[in-house]
Amino acid sequence: MEQQKQVHYSDYLQLDKILNAQTLESDLLKQHAHDEMLFIVIHQAYELWFKQLLFEIDSVAAIMQKPAVNDNSPELQTVVHRLNRMVTILKVLVHQIDIMETMTPMDFLDFRDMLRPASGFQSWQFKLVEAKLGLKYQQRHGQEYYISQLRQQQIDLIKQTEKERSVIELLNAWLERMPFFDEVDNWTNYKSVASPLPASPNRGGENRSVPFWVDYRYIYASGLAEAEQNNIQFFDAVFSDESASAERQLSPKACRAALFIMLYRGYPILQLPFQLLNGLLEIDEQLSTWRYRHMSMVQRMIGTRIGTGGSTGRDYLKGALDKHYIFAEISRLTSFLIERRKLPVLSHEMEQRLGFVG
Repeated sequence: MEQQKQVHYSDYLQLDKILNAQTLESDLLKQHAHDEMLFIVIHQAYELWFKQLLFEIDSVAAIMQKPAVNDNSPELQTVVHRLNRMVTILKVLVHQIDIMETMTPMDFLDFRDMLRPASGFQSWQFKLVEAKLGLKYQQRHGQEYYISQLRQQQIDLIKQTEKERSVIELLNAWLERMPFFDEVDNWTNYKSVASPLPASPNRGGENRSVPFWVDYRYIYASGLAEAEQNNIQFFDAVFSDESASAERQLSPKACRAALFIMLYRGYPILQLPFQLLNGLLEIDEQLSTWRYRHMSMVQRMIGTRIGTGGSTGRDYLKGALDKHYIFAEISRLTSFLIERRKLPVLSHEMEQRLGFVG
């Protein structure tokens, strides 16, 4: 039997490469700036974490693009676990800004001009993270600047990634496969509790054929305040209007499944799907928090000056913060929740399907 080779800690981690990868521009110019070492280490750490995020995203996508994923299976547990890991990594990225902010604006000025035109905006890995999750080019703030600072190889990689199915597109397909409303037997003994409201001209035939949605729409509309009456048109647009599907990333069918998961997440088979949706929302929240902290740090460090890469600095970051929400279509579904005590009572067949009764 071949003996396993002896692995040394330093060799395994290739520390000779990592620990010798910090070359200070200020030292090369013989104008030593102490805080440049911190600046380099933090950004190298960011790129390593971006690499890990990409590794996790690819593994999640590989599972979700399978023709069928059991909603109560180890595979779905793996997806949820890795999404939660991504959330934790993103929290670390946010907290790294605390370390960066131990550097004062004057400390940064000691070497800032030596970095031009290098910029964090040239982080092609972060752009890949956004693209793989589902941020489309047409949704980006500052499109004209988006890839202008990258090398051609990096541009080609990002454009290729944008052609592939993103996490949110895989999420849409997964939600559409959920059989809650397609299996008529689930609703055989469902007891309607309300008279339907007049149908919207955009409402799809599937919604009218499922008594649950007739009831839910009625209960939802009945609970709206006077100033919220337009929400029923919004409800129909999100859950029924197929004509708008090309302008959104989650179809009406996927939105119906996602809302159902949120409403009835207490049932065993829906607990993992709910955790998956919640994990994606947390990823969006942490990305937003990171952008906000980055913007605030830039404001503190350079005020209204332009970035080293030529961007508008704080103003660009503010635009990205406001616009770059990847899973906003999931978060807006909370607009259509109703109180637990008002939820339609599911049929015995549906409760069996959801694993609540024997």
